[in-house]
Amino acid sequence: MTEYGKPLQPTPTAIPGLTLWDLPVHGDNRGWFKENWQRDKMVAAGLPDFAPVQNNISFNDAEGTTRGIHAEPWDKWISVASGRVFGAWVDLRAGPTFGAVATAELDPSRAVFVPRGVGNAFQTLEPHTAYAYLVNDHYSPDATYTFLNLADDTVAIPWPIPLADAELSAKDRHHPRLADLTPIPPRTTLILGANGQLGHALREAYADQPSVEFADRTQIDLCAPDLDTARRWQDYDTIVNAAAFTAVDAAETPTGRTAAWTTNVTAVAALARIATTHGITLVHVSSDYVFDGASERPYREDDPVSPLGVYGQTKAAGDLIVTTVPRHYILRTSWVIGDGTNFVRTMASLAQRGINPTVVDDQHGRLTFTTDLARAIRHLLDHHSPYGTYNLTGTGPVTSWADIATRVFTLTGHDPHRITKVTTAQYFANATHAIAPRPPNSSLDLAKIESVGFTPDHVDVTLTAYVKAALP
Repeated sequence: MTEYGKPLQPTPTAIPGLTLWDLPVHGDNRGWFKENWQRDKMVAAGLPDFAPVQNNISFNDAEGTTRGIHAEPWDKWISVASGRVFGAWVDLRAGPTFGAVATAELDPSRAVFVPRGVGNAFQTLEPHTAYAYLVNDHYSPDATYTFLNLADDTVAIPWPIPLADAELSAKDRHHPRLADLTPIPPRTTLILGANGQLGHALREAYADQPSVEFADRTQIDLCAPDLDTARRWQDYDTIVNAAAFTAVDAAETPTGRTAAWTTNVTAVAALARIATTHGITLVHVSSDYVFDGASERPYREDDPVSPLGVYGQTKAAGDLIVTTVPRHYILRTSWVIGDGTNFVRTMASLAQRGINPTVVDDQHGRLTFTTDLARAIRHLLDHHSPYGTYNLTGTGPVTSWADIATRVFTLTGHDPHRITKVTTAQYFANATHAIAPRPPNSSLDLAKIESVGFTPDHVDVTLTAYVKAALP
């Protein structure tokens, strides 16, 4: 008999992500009623917000009808409508729990959430049994499906009704055994802008992950009209967007303005749409240029944006778009240093060539090394940190560009007094090209990212190692 009045609550199983759910069923002399799927209540109770797109019903005429073991490339929410079933699940995903088994009896008061890659099977315990299941993707002949033999003794499912006496399809009798299966890999992480400074750092950070795919602009054009079909997006779990237009002065020109808005806003909107549609986590890199720099304290993630120039305006617009994606991380950073041409390498080169530079001393912030930024991205993803915006720079005292130049000269064994410190206005006084306004205060508060267990590297420690590695 179905138990009435249970509170809504989950019970974990031996298979990660597979949870059994008690459902409130309300009954009287007429029959019973239940909320088979109630997004707000169930998500609040801990069910993943898996965004179902299709509802199917399976009717089984005879007791002992047995279906499975099938693993599909989508998540399922399964609930009995009438009768009872014995459910069996086998983890077919790559990892330490490959081959793990969980079983349970389901009736109208008990449901189950089955994550992608977990094989599920059912045996009816009463005639005229029906169960419904919600899935978060549509059937596709191009998708990969994995099937396991119901009678595999290495899995040893304790079927209540022996399979010899059960109703099985011909296909289910002849599926491969566990030893012959290739474990299902995790959904793919796609890193865009893979040949840029951050892209190179992400290649190193994810060198041990075969499920990570890297693409540059020649492989995926973010502004192409067919971006929605450029990949089978259902197979992706995460997109890290390391591509951006970052030429802040060029953005002030007519051509650069168009390029900045196209790359930093239009392309980001397309990625946000794809991520939302397919339940993908979108990681986006932002900038201190979304602020005007007038604050007398480090900027927090929830401070209102007030960009001074075109580049900052495009980054602020992109940030707002990304916040509409249910699963998103925005990493707001400043003064990025990585592979290729950058301020630190330029200062080291000038020092070695005997050139005495003029450097601004009224812009303040902290350097962010791409290695640290890549490490932070992986930390947020690996630890399933709360979605949202995080500031990320190196730790240590807030300094000026002139202070950094002085440190580079010192580290390279050159006289730091060769540097002339000037204001931003003095530095650009004789400029013959468009100049973007710079925020005088680019310091960012790091409390939030530290609260989720990530400790950024100290700027001077990383700078010292970077300068030594950059020297011939």
